[in-house]
Formats: sequence, C-alpha cells, structure tokens
Amino acid sequence: MNNKQLFENIKKKASFLCIGLDTDVSKIPTFLLDSIDPMFAFNKEIIDATAPYTIAYKPNLAFYESEGLKGWQSLEKTVQYIHENYPEIFLIADAKRGDIGNTSSMYARAFFEKMKFDAVTVAPYMGEDSVKPFLTYQGKWVVLLALTSNKGAIDFQYFTDCNSGEKLFEKVLRISQNWGSEANMMYVVGATKADELAGIRKIVPDHFLLVPGVGAQGGSLQEVAKFGLNKQCGLIVNSSRAIIYDSNGQDFAVKAGASALEIRDEMSELLRFYDLIP
Repeated sequence: MNNKQLFENIKKKASFLCIGLDTDVSKIPTFLLDSIDPMFAFNKEIIDATAPYTIAYKPNLAFYESEGLKGWQSLEKTVQYIHENYPEIFLIADAKRGDIGNTSSMYARAFFEKMKFDAVTVAPYMGEDSVKPFLTYQGKWVVLLALTSNKGAIDFQYFTDCNSGEKLFEKVLRISQNWGSEANMMYVVGATKADELAGIRKIVPDHFLLVPGVGAQGGSLQEVAKFGLNKQCGLIVNSSRAIIYDSNGQDFAVKAGASALEIRDEMSELLRFYDLIP
C-alpha cells in the first residue's frame, strides 16, 4: 500500500484511526477462554465491530509472543482474517525490531514475506545498516521510532548535542531521511509529546507519523491534529486499551465498536476543520 492509497482510505472513512490489538489473555472476557483460540476469537469480534471506523490495525507482538506457539498461531490467523475480510486496512507489526544487517533481513522476511504485514516498527539506534533491509521491500513501510510516549523517553531521546543544540530524536529524524523517503518510512511520535510536533513537522513535513498515546495514556487528539496534520493527513493515531477493553462482558465487541466510532467522529470533525475532506 502506498501513501496515496493510504490517504484515499483516510478520506473514504473520514478517519485516521489505528487500533492496537494488544490482546492480553488475562484481560479478555472470561467466556472466551473456552474457545479453541481465545486470542483470535477476541480479535475477530473486535475487528468486525471496529473495521468500519479504522484505517489500520497494529498488533503488539509482545502479547502474542508471550503465549508461545499458540500466540503466533493466533497472530497469523488474525492477519489472515484481516487480509481476507478487510483488505483495505493497513497492517502494522508493532515489533520494534533492529539488529545487524543479516538479522534485520530475516526480521524483514518474517514480517513482510511470511506474515504479510504492510509495515513494521523498527528501532534506529544501531544505525543505517540495521534499518536498510526493511526498506528493500516494494510497497512496504518502516515505522521508525523517533520520540516515544513512555516516561523513560527523556533518558536518551532528549539528549542534546552541546555544539549544535540538536536533540537525539531530531538527529534520528534528520539522518534517517537519507535511508528512505516519505513513500516507505514513517515515524513514531507519542501523543503525549504533542508539543514537539510542530518542530518535528519542520524536519519531516511530508512523512506519515504513527502516534500512540491517545486514550488510556492521556494524549490529546486535538493537539496532535493541530500540530501534526499535513496536506495528506500524515497521521495515523493509535488507540488500544481505550477501545478493545472498554468492556469485558458479553457486549465487549459492541462497546469497542462504539468507542471506535466516537473517536472516528472526532477525527472526521478535525479532517473537515482542516479542509482535508469535504
């Protein structure tokens, strides 16, 4: 999927919502535990209820890896189900990979060839050769960690060069543009760092930004839109727990759909306000 197709889907659905499938067996409704595959049973219901309102899903691989082989099988079934039933939806593997070149090549093969994801999150701190293997796949995307929403982001990401005054996350944004382009590289920027978005947009005006932290983590959608939107929207805003765990009863999927619709409607208003849709 290219950036034009992504923007067309944003306009069609009047949404730039991404839903994180952070499926925790200890949090899903207990009646699903009797299913043959509880993780997939939960995901399937969530997907069917929310697909009209979202343009992307982002499974967090840690939740599946923690369940061993069963978790990987649940993930594979989830990805296959989305491809077969909602092929227009962008699929992001939230894997945060990043290693020496030959290892990254294997990661890229796993997520792009075997698992058929559209994008994968990648850590940049081992440098260009750890990222380049992911960028060799036509029509696939690297989502590079730039400025994350967690408390510990200040430990390293804000380290400032005493000569240039440039912060480390700003250097990541600047240098990485030599590795890829706005056609195959996005950046993770946490919603709780919305005050930094104006400066980030000066460095990467045309790239898509994947923005986690709206919802349970307290990020403001209005602030993210104000400083982060560009002429092709340029935002994919993720919400996970606030949607998928809105209820743990029999109505969990209905509640998730309603939560996704509420966020979609807010996004629609913002897209209209900034003249990105009629």
